Amino acid sequence: MGQLIVLGFDSAAEAQDVRKELVALQQDHLIALEDAVVVECNSEGKVELHQALNLTTAGAVSGGFWGSLVGLIFLNPLLGAAVGAGVGAASGALTDLGINDGFLREVGDTLRPNTAALCLMVKEATVDRVIEKLRSHAPHAHLLQTNLSHTDEAHLQEMLDQATKKLG
Repeated sequence: MGQLIVLGFDSAAEAQDVRKELVALQQDHLIALEDAVVVECNSEGKVELHQALNLTTAGAVSGGFWGSLVGLIFLNPLLGAAVGAGVGAASGALTDLGINDGFLREVGDTLRPNTAALCLMVKEATVDRVIEKLRSHAPHAHLLQTNLSHTDEAHLQEMLDQATKKLG
């Protein structure tokens, strides 16, 4: 099971930028993300979830592959691909992988209008290197919630504070 980390930001754009940087850091193998969702409270106070992965599309692609494979076995690959893509899309639309949407909406309900939170499910990370790479965002990020141990949470908060001091 991954570690849940929720960071608050003064704007959705800042949260989106940090998520993009984390995806780039994932390609450098400095962090392994299970999920990364930007939760935005817009100017009217309405909560919007910006998921990192479109599960319907992912389900359709994987369903299309398995449908084609089954279709090849039974000598009707086109029908198998079509049925597989449809079933995959339906299951992707109904599946709630990663961070629970109910939890994400609860986070959104705590935000002030025109602010955002970045909710991360982290499998593993080289925390000091990740914080170093995200240093420019440190003054704007606030640790809102985590399921890290008290020691790890204090260490993460200390690194965020140090990054803020270096910028200031």
